[in-house]
Amino acid sequence: MGTLAMNVAAHASNPAPEGARILASPLARRLAKESGLDVSALTGSGPHGRIIERDVKAALAGGRPAAAGAAPSEASVAMPDAVVRQLFAPGSFIEVQHDSMRKAIARRMTDSVRTIPHFALQSDCDVDALLHLREDYNSAAPLRADGEPEWKVSVNDIIVKAMALALQRVPDANVTFTQSAMLKHKASDVGVAVSIPGGLVTPIIRNAETKSFREIAIEMKDLARRARERKLKPNEYEGGTTAVSNLGMFGVKNFSAVINPPHATILAVGAGEKRIVARNGAPAVATIMSVTLSVDHRAVDGALGAALLAEFKRLIEHPGAMLA
Repeated sequence: MGTLAMNVAAHASNPAPEGARILASPLARRLAKESGLDVSALTGSGPHGRIIERDVKAALAGGRPAAAGAAPSEASVAMPDAVVRQLFAPGSFIEVQHDSMRKAIARRMTDSVRTIPHFALQSDCDVDALLHLREDYNSAAPLRADGEPEWKVSVNDIIVKAMALALQRVPDANVTFTQSAMLKHKASDVGVAVSIPGGLVTPIIRNAETKSFREIAIEMKDLARRARERKLKPNEYEGGTTAVSNLGMFGVKNFSAVINPPHATILAVGAGEKRIVARNGAPAVATIMSVTLSVDHRAVDGALGAALLAEFKRLIEHPGAMLA
């Protein structure tokens, strides 16, 4: 018996009697016809036994039909490759096979969305003081023999430091959820999302709360370079207690990031832009950066997440406190 026939047989525990009217949605009928399935051989999980889209997809994937009213399984949600290809004209696309990195990213992000109950908190930060401090800090960098400054701190380096300190000041949010216990971390190990050809990786700044802007900048430059060369060691990108994902350099105003296990939080950073704000009852122009904190609700509740984000905002808007 062929694979397709076996899949259909697995879904035909209660096939419709011969001559009986088949209850099936138009979409289910179309998918079954395009895939060569006999719709009468399927068992419906919709109302009154109606055959619906997920029943056809489950048959093609070889899974079990979902019970009526039950949430669709991963197998029934993912459209089979053969069905996807049939939606496009032959020759209208090329296939690029997934490499091991793309497969790992897909697996981890699917697991994250399926197993971690996310919620998001957003805040706007006035970064004018931060930009001024960064300019002064970089201007103090001594020159190397080649005439280049010894360091050049980015806004993202300062964000990493602020996130690390915020976790130290709201320690109940510096955690990892496990089925048996909450792991409360002593250090703030901050992962930083780095785009590389074919995907992304998140190298980790260990003990970021103890490091200066300069140290974070130098370490991050080295990690990012070796990440793009695919020369990172596993201990340089595995673990960590939180992460920062910054798309501001691409002009993205705000977004929500997917939590990267075993983290309980991830901070998504948007672009700083000039906006009109109220200061002392009068309009003024300020540079505002929107940030979104995605939180694992199993580990961090709403009020705790809000406290963490508020502390981060306070540090960003008063960056001199990070030099104390």
